[in-house]
Amino acid sequence: MVTPRLGVLLMLTVFALFAAACGDTAPAPPDPADPASSLPRPEVGDEPALAGEHERREAVFAGGCFWCVEAVFEQLAGVYGVTSGYAGGRADEASYQAVASGQTDHAEVVHIAYDPARISYATLLRVFFATHDPTQLNRQGPDRGRQYRSAVFYAHDWQREQAQAYIDQLNEAGIYPQPIVTTLEPLAAFFPAEAFHQDFVANNPDHPYVRAWALPKIEKVQDTFGDALREE
Repeated sequence: MVTPRLGVLLMLTVFALFAAACGDTAPAPPDPADPASSLPRPEVGDEPALAGEHERREAVFAGGCFWCVEAVFEQLAGVYGVTSGYAGGRADEASYQAVASGQTDHAEVVHIAYDPARISYATLLRVFFATHDPTQLNRQGPDRGRQYRSAVFYAHDWQREQAQAYIDQLNEAGIYPQPIVTTLEPLAAFFPAEAFHQDFVANNPDHPYVRAWALPKIEKVQDTFGDALREE
């Protein structure tokens, strides 16, 4: 069965080959998330005090294809690691084949392990909303289906409260032309995706899908959040 993303990949590959044969460079598709050059800083409550000097915390976001979202957060200082995976559904359905069918409750997500002494959850939220379109219901860019929904999976009540406060702030400011449809869902479990999907953008920088959809998001982070980037 041809999954929605596989169909997109085949289309992009054929288009790229056609353009090369014609001697032209294929134009990049429009940026799917460009409400403004920069979102306002979150006006949210305080993050809980650190329990230890080297405490690690987690954030789990769904913003479309996890290849793209993973590449976005891997650039940030204070982020220990980013893992692509699935959340929202049953353990026995946590596989790409099952999730891509659109028949599970899972979303493609990324799990972010971060140092709250160097980067805040509020900053992660700001980057998240700046690099995808939270007004698109059950889709993101070329990908369609509930597995591509915009969602914040919260592990603690304070994460839910901060996410809701920022959504309210953005809606009240009229940042987006349509209301935000991002869901706030409790994180029951996170299931890492198959090895093939980990660090996909870093390992496949010339892949047609990566060049069309992931690289513009990476460039947007570099242009907008320069003070939050990790050192090379």
